Amino acid sequence: MSDEHMPHGADQLCETGSVLYTRAVREGRIRGGDAEPAPCLLEFGFLKTDADDARWLKPVAPAVVLPRLLRTIEDRVARHRRREEKLTATFEPFLALQPQAPSGTHEHSLITALEGFPRIAAAIEQAVAETSREALVIQPGGARPLESLRQSLPRSREILARGGRMRTLYQHTTRHDAAALSHYERLEGDVEVRTLDEVTDRLFVFDRAVAFIPVNKQRDVALRIRLPALVEYFATTFDRLWSMATPLYPRAAPQPPENGITTRQRAIAALLVEGLTDAEIATRLGMNIRTARVHIAKLAATLGSGSRTQLGYLIGQSGILSQQP
Repeated sequence: MSDEHMPHGADQLCETGSVLYTRAVREGRIRGGDAEPAPCLLEFGFLKTDADDARWLKPVAPAVVLPRLLRTIEDRVARHRRREEKLTATFEPFLALQPQAPSGTHEHSLITALEGFPRIAAAIEQAVAETSREALVIQPGGARPLESLRQSLPRSREILARGGRMRTLYQHTTRHDAAALSHYERLEGDVEVRTLDEVTDRLFVFDRAVAFIPVNKQRDVALRIRLPALVEYFATTFDRLWSMATPLYPRAAPQPPENGITTRQRAIAALLVEGLTDAEIATRLGMNIRTARVHIAKLAATLGSGSRTQLGYLIGQSGILSQQP
């Protein structure tokens, strides 16, 4: 094995690996010894041992390799979700032991449980008043409630007026929400919005000094976190998701359909291949189940599928997942 081969990720295939994989795809196989300078090809699943002759390596089809690697992005999001849930569960018994602060006191605990929407809103208002540099926000789901947008407008303007910047992550379903777009057009300052197929649960990070996360699905209990290591973890999670997201505001990146398949339908196709149900797909992509089924039906019609099983097969054969950005 070559000592000069430097470790790298699958998204940055080395030049030697690229040349060898190209050759393997064109010729159908390469000798095992030829692949020694690029161990990454076996590590990332670009090549596999020939079942008929172990001295040879056969290429895994690009249409199979690419969707598998793309799914690692979604796996990262899922891992972040599980880590958040595990972290919350770990701290629940400790939070139960923490005495409630008297009404009107200024709380500066490293981790504080906030019960009830009024108390949560008051704590966020306080954090906004102390924010001078940056606000990072993740909002899962589709269209934003008008009342939520109305309430957040003065908070956003307050941060921007002090020269702070705002970065917000939504799911792709928000790209068609006229109310949300209108909301950001009413703001002046350093504001950016991006979208992903999937995001973590709701998250607020202010000045990378304090973070807020929900404790339960009803979101009527939240944690205010000032522990530096945890706040940095949440901010880093945001930064990684942000780097993978598609710009929406102020300059929206186009998402044109390819071969009659829209970006949203490709996202659904990837989840169908994973074996998710209609309800699970709707939840993951922030849409209602009726909308999810409409997109699945359109995808099936475009690919000429007559059954769920056939649809999964046709998705794999069509190569549409390899068109994902």
